[in-house]
Amino acid sequence: MRSAESEASFEEYVAARYRALVRTAYLLTGNHHDAEDLVQATLVKVVGSWRRIEDRPDGYVRRVMVNEHVSRWRKHRGREVVVDRTPELAHRDETDDALSLQAALRELAPRQRAVIVLRYFEDLTERETADLLDISVGTVKSQARDALARLRQSGLADEVRVP
Repeated sequence: MRSAESEASFEEYVAARYRALVRTAYLLTGNHHDAEDLVQATLVKVVGSWRRIEDRPDGYVRRVMVNEHVSRWRKHRGREVVVDRTPELAHRDETDDALSLQAALRELAPRQRAVIVLRYFEDLTERETADLLDISVGTVKSQARDALARLRQSGLADEVRVP
């Protein structure tokens, strides 16, 4: 039964990669709950294509995740309210480094954030990042350059430890 094998393969993949997927989603969204929602939405979209991609799923899954994140950002853009003070958190389990990283990534547009996350946190090459995002290598380079310049300008590049 091929479908039972594919289902088992998908479940094994999710069990093995869930934490890494949530980490990537967190770097894209800056919020743990949004990250989990993004991973769930990604997996729902991926499961229908699983038979076709199960031999090498990581690139496809990352691409779906980035595209889903950008789509959500576009849909909800303008609904966020920027305030000068953050509300007090009922439960705080993040470290100062995570907060610095979150603040730094929030400074970037979704595509710039995707390039930085894929290049520097997922350790993909420029070519792999370009293929995943369906953009040219030159666009990856310029997006990374502009994002890093923006992070340096805001003084957050050193805290995040990117070049």
